[in-house]
Amino acid sequence: MLLSKSGSETPLLVCTPGEPAGIGPDILLGCSASETEDLIVVADPDLIRIRAEQLGISRTISVWEPGQQPEPGALNVFHVPLNEPVIAGHLNPANAAYVLQTLEAAVSLCEAGTTKAIVTGPVNKAVINEAGIPFTGHTEWLEQRLNANKVVMMLATHGLRVALVTTHLPLRAVADAVTTLLLTEVISILAEDLRRYFGIDDPRIVVLGLNPHAGESGHMGREEIDIIEPVLAQFRDTGLRLTGPLPADTAFNPKVLDHCDAVLAMYHDQGLPVLKFKGFGESVNITLGLPLIRTSVDHGTGLDIAGTGRADSGSLKTAIQFARQMAAGAA
Repeated sequence: MLLSKSGSETPLLVCTPGEPAGIGPDILLGCSASETEDLIVVADPDLIRIRAEQLGISRTISVWEPGQQPEPGALNVFHVPLNEPVIAGHLNPANAAYVLQTLEAAVSLCEAGTTKAIVTGPVNKAVINEAGIPFTGHTEWLEQRLNANKVVMMLATHGLRVALVTTHLPLRAVADAVTTLLLTEVISILAEDLRRYFGIDDPRIVVLGLNPHAGESGHMGREEIDIIEPVLAQFRDTGLRLTGPLPADTAFNPKVLDHCDAVLAMYHDQGLPVLKFKGFGESVNITLGLPLIRTSVDHGTGLDIAGTGRADSGSLKTAIQFARQMAAGAA
């Protein structure tokens, strides 16, 4: 815990900058001292120092250990050593294990109660796999590491939250994946975590249909009739406020969104283009259903601009803000 000027305790957050050759270190250094005062960075301190010099950023880097108070005004770094030196913009499979070691250290800090939430920077899945390490992404790694039964991806920006029933699937596989069991699990997790982390006691969720025009009464597909509507009816019987299934092309308008706390989309590109249009560079990826809080940036590693000073820290700042708010809500 961080002691504030008033002497009260502020929950600590932990951040993994992600791929060391990417823009993770850049966007971290782009945050001000006040924006990171409650943040513990899991990384190699030399990586952060060298990137700061490359970017012309003056920042105190303090090596931190559990049990210590973070140094005020400094970027407090829990030391996980790189395997080889990093060149910005150039992937090196020799450092793939380092990326996962930082994740493991961050999870361990949360499990010990030292930190209250994890904020993750972007990783490069391909280079991790090239190193011979099976890895499909942060979300799947955390789900397995923390023995979570089911997780839900939700992206959020100021004024809009969009959760997904299915995530990274080819479009031809989506319809078969939208089952009664999956939809039931996702709605349960979404409603519970809206209550737990966002202080919404009576969440209002708008559910999109799978097909154009939400199936047009079965003329454009029966998933709404056979799967989605029966699941929604069961939840409504328990008192959960659900609207839908609505056509995706008309659901994202103020008349609907002003009266809901989250939108549930059936697949990745049904809901996220709207959210990213509304808040590109200021949106956050949140993993629901875990026994801890995890937020993440909404972008990739940006290898082509790493070390150039052109990386935008907006999404990381938003991820930190959301993690801080969620940690306060869960405290």
